[in-house]
Amino acid sequence: MAVAAIVENYVGERLDRVENFHGNQILYIGWDNHLFFCAPIALPVPPDMPFSKVVEELIPGAFSQHQDFSKIDWNAVQWHLNGESFSPSMDAALADQGIDHKSILRFSTPGLDGIKGSGS
Repeated sequence: MAVAAIVENYVGERLDRVENFHGNQILYIGWDNHLFFCAPIALPVPPDMPFSKVVEELIPGAFSQHQDFSKIDWNAVQWHLNGESFSPSMDAALADQGIDHKSILRFSTPGLDGIKGSGS
């Protein structure tokens, strides 16, 4: 998102640079058609974390309170990385799959569309 300063030649320090996260990077994760979670969740992750940990640890920790979560067929999940279709390798590191600082990972779960199909 572009930001316009209200004064000419504004110079400011970006505090969300990857260097400020002590070896981690921020990963945004969102669940499509489940606006019970109004925005992607931001999590600090090491770049060498295997994708399987995202599925087995991070996603359950963030989204398991939704009643649809236990119904997810993980083999049917559709993934998107930064707006593009994505086929993750469960054993490969995040960085090796192009997941870098402030990447947005979204997943959709066919047949699960929120509470009573409401998208929430």
